[in-house]
Amino acid sequence: MKNMLEVLGYIVVIVFAYLGYCFFNLASHNDSPQGKKYNDKNGKEEEGQDDDDNDDNEKPRNFTQKQLLYFDGSTDPKTQETKPVYLSVNGIVFDVTKGKEYYGPGGPYELFAGHECGVALAKMSFDTEYLDDLDGCTKLNYGEKEELDNWINKFEHWRCYPIKGRLIPDCKLPDPDRILSLEDLWNNNGEGQVPEGYASAPIYIGAHDKVYDVSFGGVSFYGKGCSYNVFAGRDAARALATMSLDPEVAKNPDISDLTEKQIKVLNDWKKTFEERKLYPVVGRLKV
Repeated sequence: MKNMLEVLGYIVVIVFAYLGYCFFNLASHNDSPQGKKYNDKNGKEEEGQDDDDNDDNEKPRNFTQKQLLYFDGSTDPKTQETKPVYLSVNGIVFDVTKGKEYYGPGGPYELFAGHECGVALAKMSFDTEYLDDLDGCTKLNYGEKEELDNWINKFEHWRCYPIKGRLIPDCKLPDPDRILSLEDLWNNNGEGQVPEGYASAPIYIGAHDKVYDVSFGGVSFYGKGCSYNVFAGRDAARALATMSLDPEVAKNPDISDLTEKQIKVLNDWKKTFEERKLYPVVGRLKV
């Protein structure tokens, strides 16, 4: 009899421990970083934490505003695949795809998808005038800055949304009409210092008359140790036109003897850089 009572006692303890665990997780399901629950009217999310691990090993990249706009969770008309959902908070780009029921099409916070929304979150507002205002994050009052920090903490440590990189607003991009030398190109081969606000060091590639910064989405291709790193920091017009990975060809910018077909290949590369990859033009080369 005594043994049976002891067993029943253990069972009661286990049951109460389990109920306490469930209660704690249920309570935290809708809590913000401040321990408060907000509704749609106030512009705050009400989502729970899941147990997905962040196994994303992709190298951090830089984003232009135009590039970020692509990641809105809609269907890509060319591939018919569903796009990921990214948004930026004070310049930090998060992949919030696992919260797409909130940030994707039809979700209560879908207007944030593909945008910088730090000011809107800090002010708890759905007003579109607060979107894409990265500079506005520096002008918030004390309470708003604290709220902004809470959101970043929630996204990074509580929701564990993967950080994809940093948003560089158009006003912070280099002048596309400035003249660059071959030395300027080499000094930006991806191995230099990371500028303030960037996620990765610039990787410049010259293609005849234009210079592109392929750190805006191309780090995994053109970065150190990657397949096309031979083009990094070079006027790679000849190498691109001839589709050569020979380092000596990449060092030779002369395209005077290219065939008409090779010139077309070079122009196709430039079209891909500008229209499909949306790499920003950061300068020009003398031709």
